[in-house]
Amino acid sequence: MSIEEKQNEIIEEFAMFDDWMDKYEYIISLGKELEPIEEAQKNEENLVKGCQSQVWLVTKVIEGKLVFLADSDALITKGLIGLLVRVLTNHSPKEIMDAELFFIDEIGLKEHLSPNRANGLASMVKKMKTYSIAYSALNN
Repeated sequence: MSIEEKQNEIIEEFAMFDDWMDKYEYIISLGKELEPIEEAQKNEENLVKGCQSQVWLVTKVIEGKLVFLADSDALITKGLIGLLVRVLTNHSPKEIMDAELFFIDEIGLKEHLSPNRANGLASMVKKMKTYSIAYSALNN
């Protein structure tokens, strides 16, 4: 499934909810479903800077595609990183670098997140794109 298709799928899922409390609950439930990373991976190197909560992001390369694993100490943040992992994992660095993450605006995250959470979300996206740029540079 392409990055665009995954984003459209998320937009459809969020369209089922009329109010933002339901959407928040859904984001939290997505966070609960996110596979936790190993305790040893919850280190300074994997910490996403710029997040109010602690967020760890681990990247693996499998057959030229980046696979992201993540965790957070806050449920809503865990749900947000879970959405990003769902959209960007199992794609090539170029696909990730070129991806326009339109679902963030389409589901209304920007206007419904606190400024600190919105900054954290931007930091998560930046770190994922930075990993893809770094991997691409190392392999060209």
